[in-house]
Amino acid sequence: MLVASASPAVGSPCLRRSPGRGRGRGGARFGMTAARSLSVSVVPILKKLQRECATPLPVLRHVADAMAADMRAGLAADGGSDLKMILSYVDSLPRGNEKGLFYALDLGGTNFRVLRVQLGGEEDRVVATEFDQVTIPQELMFGTSEKLFDFIASGLGKFSNKEGGKFHLPPGRKREIGFTFSFPVKQISIDSGILIKWTKGFAVSGTAGKDVVACLNEAMERRGLDMRVSALVNDTVATLAGARYWDNDVMVAVILGTGTNACYVERTDAIPKLDGHVSTSGRTIINTEWGAFSNGLPLTEFDREMDAASINPGEQIYEKTISGMYLGEIVRRALVKMAVEGALFGKSIPHKLLTPFLLRTPDLCAMQKDESDDLQKVGSVLYDVAGVESNLGARKVVVEVCDTITKRGGRLAGAGIVGILQKMEEDSKGLIFGKRTVVAMDGGLYEKYSQYRGYMHGAVTELLGTELSRNLVIEHSKDGSGIGAALLAAANSNYEHDF
Repeated sequence: MLVASASPAVGSPCLRRSPGRGRGRGGARFGMTAARSLSVSVVPILKKLQRECATPLPVLRHVADAMAADMRAGLAADGGSDLKMILSYVDSLPRGNEKGLFYALDLGGTNFRVLRVQLGGEEDRVVATEFDQVTIPQELMFGTSEKLFDFIASGLGKFSNKEGGKFHLPPGRKREIGFTFSFPVKQISIDSGILIKWTKGFAVSGTAGKDVVACLNEAMERRGLDMRVSALVNDTVATLAGARYWDNDVMVAVILGTGTNACYVERTDAIPKLDGHVSTSGRTIINTEWGAFSNGLPLTEFDREMDAASINPGEQIYEKTISGMYLGEIVRRALVKMAVEGALFGKSIPHKLLTPFLLRTPDLCAMQKDESDDLQKVGSVLYDVAGVESNLGARKVVVEVCDTITKRGGRLAGAGIVGILQKMEEDSKGLIFGKRTVVAMDGGLYEKYSQYRGYMHGAVTELLGTELSRNLVIEHSKDGSGIGAALLAAANSNYEHDF
């Protein structure tokens, strides 16, 4: 996950508030003169923001077309576009006939999650699931590769020792694992991948340049565990697999949360860079890494300032425009300018408001859901989170800013989805737009922010038109990546499913 730098925010030192200008939380409003002068000074900034964030149909069409073109260029050659278009080597997707006991291991941050699932074939499907979460000690995040993977193997061992009840492994079989590894990896097969570098606060020595699956398999052998990794995947690919198990029409998976990514099912004959890999199904999943997309996005001074202050300037521009980590920070920067140049919150600017990444997406969501006459919830969030005292006029402006940034983010995400579908349709006339097609969605931003979700759906409908939109289903696949990894282990199992 990208971490923003603590560079100073736009703003000025806090000024002393004049006596009598303050108010309690959700309390008295300013007089008409103050409200009128507030609107006069702030409106030009707000209008400029809305103009620069506008996503009319021509802008959405350009983004969708550019996404499709960049996908094609990324499939032609590594480095051919901003989109990496990574081969997942997932050629066998779950079909619903899988049987047996399978495990999943999800390593993507300071915790790792282990899960087991008993599959009963087409009749019984998922018989039972169990999971556990283990916190990784901080010293192991800076230790050696052997110690980290030994700790993970130990956690797997303790979890597998609790196996019982509805969970049973047929005699003579190894337990098979789907390994979700959310760090930069160059995948070389379905069950192997070379670590490029650690991110998210990890600085483990002795792993970069090595096969992470081999590291885990060796650690399990040292612990005497009769387990092996049969599928190495990222969380987006696992989400697609989890949704596909229940619905054969799932062709795309998108994660919209703190970060964002998308993957889709691609024909192998449409991948020029495939370099000899043969797929028995003629299809494979492509991990687009679409957060790196940047072509034709409507950006503001606040986006550029935030990007310049980040740890990866000039990178992940689409992600910085549409994902949950950044929406609140863009709003905060806009509010600081309005406070400094337009006295949005009166004569003083609270120090807290100058703190980078102080406003989070859940704060925006809470403020946008406030339908009270005096916008009391908006006032409470501003006061509790940023130490800001506000009148009704200021609160209305804040809601407008939140809506402007959220609307742009949701509509651009919708354009990206249509771009993926367009690319698929161009190669398979009528096989995407001509029939029912499902996009599986996961992530807290999509799940919990109804305004964002509505704007995203609206953009998709606007781009496709009413008739084609009827064939497209955007379906929430909550926590699908965990069971999806186990299902990919089953789909790529060394054993038959006919026992």
